[in-house]
Amino acid sequence: MRYRSILGVIAVVCGLVCAGVAGAQQVPYDAPRHTQPPPTIGTSSEEFIGYADLGISTERDRSPAWQLAEHRRLDATLAAIPAQRKGVVDVYVLAVGLDSDPVFGREAREAGKVLARRYGAETRTVVLAGSDGRTESTLPRGSPDNIALVLARFAEVMDKAEDVVVLYTTSHGAQIGIAYNDADQGYGFISPSRMWSMFGTLGIERRLVIVSACYSGVFVPMLATDDSAIVTAADTDHTSFGCQADSDWTFFGDALINHALRKRQPLQAADDEARALVSGWEARGKITPSNPQISIGSRAHLWLDALDARVPATANAPVGKPAVSLLDQLPAR
Repeated sequence: MRYRSILGVIAVVCGLVCAGVAGAQQVPYDAPRHTQPPPTIGTSSEEFIGYADLGISTERDRSPAWQLAEHRRLDATLAAIPAQRKGVVDVYVLAVGLDSDPVFGREAREAGKVLARRYGAETRTVVLAGSDGRTESTLPRGSPDNIALVLARFAEVMDKAEDVVVLYTTSHGAQIGIAYNDADQGYGFISPSRMWSMFGTLGIERRLVIVSACYSGVFVPMLATDDSAIVTAADTDHTSFGCQADSDWTFFGDALINHALRKRQPLQAADDEARALVSGWEARGKITPSNPQISIGSRAHLWLDALDARVPATANAPVGKPAVSLLDQLPAR
């Protein structure tokens, strides 16, 4: 299966998932769209998976002026990340929308705000994303290379024996990993092996990884360790839902970020709440369960307890149009 075929499958799956659902709202700004097929990388599915494991992605038709502006955006972002404080479990948050469909840009932005507030990481939070659907993005784009560079900068300024990295990614997904697709210009995948390699080579063991994408359970076996926690929107064999471009949230993002993690409760309790919400919405829509996954390592409590203790006592209210409202637009079955 060629690269264009894999992304084609994703497009078909997400189209079926979102079929018959009306848009959340009309906006005057015309956000970038996917109008061209992706370039071919590799001559077989095995070769493409190998490329994904190596972290290969591709860009096309980028102007020199755009490249310079992107370089400056990312450089300023990296320079603004402060060093850790000795004796404090500092949290470094990276929230990423890997697809230019505005639902992922909106979700990544709000996830960054929620996670920063929850873990006292307001000055140590980076968001990489495309447009939110209202204006052009002023953020560095969500791409595999930019994720690697931000994680490398986190590794430079944190105390790896004391501090924690929280990574939230949202995009379309396949059973080889999470997709990078920036309009008609950027393409690629981050496989579980590639994500494991990024964390491993940087020596970041204390980490909370949240992957919101179809089939995202494929990341659990590779990334689960005694010192880490990982939460995914689905298991290895099922899609997740709510990926329509003009939505405000995916189902999983709405349940976990917009509801459960706004409250003062441990990660496991937040996951339980999110799982129940998603299950209820899927039952209401008569759609196949996505089966979100969680793995919390045996030593992760050493830093999770410190993080949970600093969660604000008062929950703030969910924002945006609820993902479940999409079900009201579904045709009768």
